[in-house]
Amino acid sequence: MKLYFRGIFILLFLVSISAKAAYMSVSQADTVLADTAAFVSPYDEDNQRCFTCHGQPRYEYTNETLGKKVRSLMAESRIVRKDEFYRSNHKSFSCTDCHSAEYVNFPHAGELRMEAKLSCLDCHGGDETYHFDAIAEEYKQSAHFKLEEEGFSCYSCHDPHTYRISKRTRENFKEAISYDNAICLNCHADFNRFQLLSDREEINIIKQHEWLPNQSAHMAGVRCIECHTQINENLPVAHLIKPKAEAVKRCNECHSQNSMLMASLYKFESKEQRKDGFFNGIILNQSYVIGANRNEYLNLLSLLIFAGMLAVIGIHVYFRIRNGKNIKH
Repeated sequence: MKLYFRGIFILLFLVSISAKAAYMSVSQADTVLADTAAFVSPYDEDNQRCFTCHGQPRYEYTNETLGKKVRSLMAESRIVRKDEFYRSNHKSFSCTDCHSAEYVNFPHAGELRMEAKLSCLDCHGGDETYHFDAIAEEYKQSAHFKLEEEGFSCYSCHDPHTYRISKRTRENFKEAISYDNAICLNCHADFNRFQLLSDREEINIIKQHEWLPNQSAHMAGVRCIECHTQINENLPVAHLIKPKAEAVKRCNECHSQNSMLMASLYKFESKEQRKDGFFNGIILNQSYVIGANRNEYLNLLSLLIFAGMLAVIGIHVYFRIRNGKNIKH
């Protein structure tokens, strides 16, 4: 009987290893190659006219009235670094696609400073891939929208000169999390920027999250928005930022068989890629979480083995009783 149980244990062990190996070997399709600053824009020559001044902290020009060359510092908010622009999603645009063509004249006319910015929907309205219209509706219900009178806008998080969005894959996963979290921390961890939109006292991000076990692993492994937005499975990224009192704090919302992370952060892990049966295997991050990495096939196998053991025990008891009666007779 001991050999029987030992055999069952070894069988379970081997099956679990082979299933895990199958999971780890699932190929990642449609890997997106990283953009590089080597991109050659069709408007490179036109854009370079702008980068000559706006692409660096210091610029110079000839003051024809004074008849001499003048050097000055560019305001930080007006600097658009060329390499970052040509890695962004708008890299194939000309500067004057979004800004007035009058900017080609220098010095710039003073009234151009009052030029109204294009909104995201001016270009992206009706988009069926990222659903910008639905995102805009969510945003209007968020905590951020309430700050618009103080100067908050889509551009506060998504600088059109540098923002880039890429498809999350297993290869770029950690980098994607870090990039997205940096957008939040750009204000929430920079008190000078935070003060532009709020009169609240400085917030210590680490102290505010000290209740979170293994804080560094959580912050490196998930995006801020996973806990601070209302998940919407119909959108690539949720934009309904909730008040801090409504932030996720229950462990089981993420660390469970039906983790909410599968509807947001790990949405790129399709059902086809998880067909080996592991529930939420991707969210383990090389660790074991009780209830999060169960395998439906191993569950079924264990039930069959348990039923078989009961059957063997039942048969054994039956023959013992039967043989006992025969001996008495």
